[in-house]
Amino acid sequence: MPGTSAATPQQFNTMCRRWRRFRKLSQLELALAANVSQRHVSWLETGRSQPSREMVTRLSEAMDIPLRERNALFQSAGFAALYRESSLDEPAMAPVLDALNHILEHHEPLPAFAVDRLWNVKKQNRAAEVMFSAAGVENDMPEINGHAPDSNLALLTLHPDGLRRFIVNWDQAAPAFVSRLRSEAMSSADPLLHRELNRYIEIAGLGVQTEPSTAQLLPILPLELDINGLQLKLFSVISTFGTPQDITTDELRIEAFYALDDSTRAFFQGIQ
Repeated sequence: MPGTSAATPQQFNTMCRRWRRFRKLSQLELALAANVSQRHVSWLETGRSQPSREMVTRLSEAMDIPLRERNALFQSAGFAALYRESSLDEPAMAPVLDALNHILEHHEPLPAFAVDRLWNVKKQNRAAEVMFSAAGVENDMPEINGHAPDSNLALLTLHPDGLRRFIVNWDQAAPAFVSRLRSEAMSSADPLLHRELNRYIEIAGLGVQTEPSTAQLLPILPLELDINGLQLKLFSVISTFGTPQDITTDELRIEAFYALDDSTRAFFQGIQ
């Protein structure tokens, strides 16, 4: 996989070539996407030419490299990292935090979470807290999360002591979720992301999964819960920030859940 800031430093030509291959692009395809000549891409990959800062930016955008890993590419070319990784409580992140709070509150009375690239929960609304409380998983969070400071939505879903024990359609929902985790790992070259997502998949313990029949596929994948007699049917929608300029913002995702039937909707409306 391409080198990242967490890996051994590499020269630009090596990292650029590996990213291009990782994205399954030919030199011509990359050249067209970055609006440069194929010869220039070839010379950059052999080290015959050195990139300008603007060229690193254009190639990064053409290969859709995450901001965290763009920094490593800039550094490999001899430039300073361009993107900051800010904490949500920093003053500069106030607009992002305000947007998160607004989105989560506006989604009430249904559950919504803001998670980072590792599925750590950074924010959640009251409905999400109520759902976790009904399942009693907050008592098991320290063991499930290894006493990490943040809850982890992927672990809470897949761990035998988490929501998994309440998922009625586990055989349908779990393979789809694991497939999503694999897809996220494959779309990144971050070794930490690969390691953690693979750990979540191992915890699921599903082994080799077959693809579901296309005749059984629904427009959305339901999540059916039976929490001590409380039956909930939900599906989720993932949202991200457009044109982020900070690593934290780039990696934030909002998972908002919607009711699939009237009884689920009535339950959450009743907690207002």
